Amino acid sequence: MNGIRYVPSCNGNMRRNNKTTKLALILHIDTATAIGSVSLSENGVALETMENIEQRDHAATVNIFVKTLLERHHRKAAELDAIAVSAGPGSYTGLRVGAATAKGLCYTWNKPLIAVSTLQMMASGMKDAYKEDVYLVPMIDARRMEVFTAVYNRDLEPVLEPQAMVLETQSFDPYMFAKHTVFFGDGAPKWEVLLGVRPNVSFPAYHISAAHMIPLAEKAFASKHFEDVAYFAPNYLKAFYHPGKK
Repeated sequence: MNGIRYVPSCNGNMRRNNKTTKLALILHIDTATAIGSVSLSENGVALETMENIEQRDHAATVNIFVKTLLERHHRKAAELDAIAVSAGPGSYTGLRVGAATAKGLCYTWNKPLIAVSTLQMMASGMKDAYKEDVYLVPMIDARRMEVFTAVYNRDLEPVLEPQAMVLETQSFDPYMFAKHTVFFGDGAPKWEVLLGVRPNVSFPAYHISAAHMIPLAEKAFASKHFEDVAYFAPNYLKAFYHPGKK
């Protein structure tokens, strides 16, 4: 299929040979933005990730990715310990696809559900690029000058809670004046244009991936922080906008 990419991360041969050690096998699903991806991890290591890099039709690919990854790594659904999903904010339709898929698999396979903030997942994917103390500011594009955003420290703790924000030139002054601040994600380019040249600021390239939620999902699994599958809903952060709706 056009637009499908495999991202291998290890040899995929790690198996549960030591019965005294529990290795978490987790399936990770992210459909919050234009790029949809599914990653399979074991013991905190990504075995492989599949990405749809060309289209927004995640509903047509996410289940194929799940089936393919399990088959390629000779795993069965019964071996999975949990299913993690990128829980928003992001695209309303994309989040619904991800949540419905993850919940359906949890029901079918009787597995616990882990929800990971999409913005925190993005910060997790960026933090290792910086060794110094920085603020990490993921941005997901919303319409016009609005973004979904938050500010995290290098421990992935929120300094500014996730929110929908209409960008203004002073929006992040307290953080930029305090330390090096890193803006990234598909909402960052319009902020870079609005902000202009500033010291203490970076706009690195970022490619969103379900693999970036692995450390967060592992932490949730270890602490048994699971969602109620029946009542879980994505964190949309704002009401659904439809241009034809009055």
